[in-house]
Amino acid sequence: MSVRANLRAIVRLGGVIVCAAALQACTKTSQEAPTRELVLYSSVDDELLREVVGAYEAETGVRVLVVGDTEATKTTGLVMRLIAEKDAPKADVWWSSEAFGTIKLAREGVLERYTSRKGEAEFVGEWPPRLRASRGEWYGFALRARVIAYSPTRVPEAEIPGSLADLTRPGWKGRVGMARPAFGTTRGQMGALMDQWGRTAFGRWVRAMRANDIRLYDGNASVVRAIAEGEIDAGLTDTDDVWSAQRNGWKVEMIYEMKDPHAGDGLWASNGAMVIPNTVGVVRGGPNPFEARLFVDYLLSARTDVRIASSASRNVPVTPLGQKMHPGLVIPNAWVPDLERAEGAIAEALEIWDEGGAP
Repeated sequence: MSVRANLRAIVRLGGVIVCAAALQACTKTSQEAPTRELVLYSSVDDELLREVVGAYEAETGVRVLVVGDTEATKTTGLVMRLIAEKDAPKADVWWSSEAFGTIKLAREGVLERYTSRKGEAEFVGEWPPRLRASRGEWYGFALRARVIAYSPTRVPEAEIPGSLADLTRPGWKGRVGMARPAFGTTRGQMGALMDQWGRTAFGRWVRAMRANDIRLYDGNASVVRAIAEGEIDAGLTDTDDVWSAQRNGWKVEMIYEMKDPHAGDGLWASNGAMVIPNTVGVVRGGPNPFEARLFVDYLLSARTDVRIASSASRNVPVTPLGQKMHPGLVIPNAWVPDLERAEGAIAEALEIWDEGGAP
């Protein structure tokens, strides 16, 4: 319809412009803005993931497409997928509940260097060095710890194990469990112990634990459940799994490993409770690089630090504001190992584990 014809139609309708198919020329039809989106690969527990991602989507309007994994292969399966997709990345951001898979991705060139001005500003300077990649590919935040969980009804106070060396004693034979060392935070702990103790001492600890009939489970949550159900009396797990068990009303307590240079006659000296940070990095060549950087900045912000600390996971905050808001959330006897060195020791540690320890 011509402009003149449109004007005649407007006059006939008493000056009311009707936007119908026949009168589309009367109005300008704007194109809808394209949907902003982000592809996130994550090994973080679903409950925390939904809380943080939901808040981000509500605040920004960005749609976050999340790809996760199972409890048994958490982190490891997604790490291998990211490596396989390296030449044609599908993910924009990698957010892990631990550091060791992230470090492997950095070594493989899957993650790019990125300095978050938002994150660095929270500290008015430098992010804590042991929570930052040496080459700048990842950040660590929202801390958990490796702990010894135990049954308060079956383990008298005087017998609570205070170190990994204690678990090798004959009285604990058949009573201790942990997640399979090929996956998750247990895998990282094996690498850290290997780096701390050396091959010979680590091998002897593996041999002692195997001789004590340690039981293996599909994940840290399964270890805690086994304690609650009476299959075992103690086990190695993470703080958030114990918090979860206690919310369920299960009779499970935990102890943070004590610093003891003489544990195991000095053979298995304890540096304290091993700290496990969440980690985040930008995937190199991902489809939405701008959105990726904004999401990393959001995760490293003080308000997200506070949100995660306030969640059911009760991760220990790292920013000054987060620590001020949650002064009761601390890791006693905290030990932050050299995470990159520990990751480099994992392969040898798992080889020793599979071989049953040192002769």
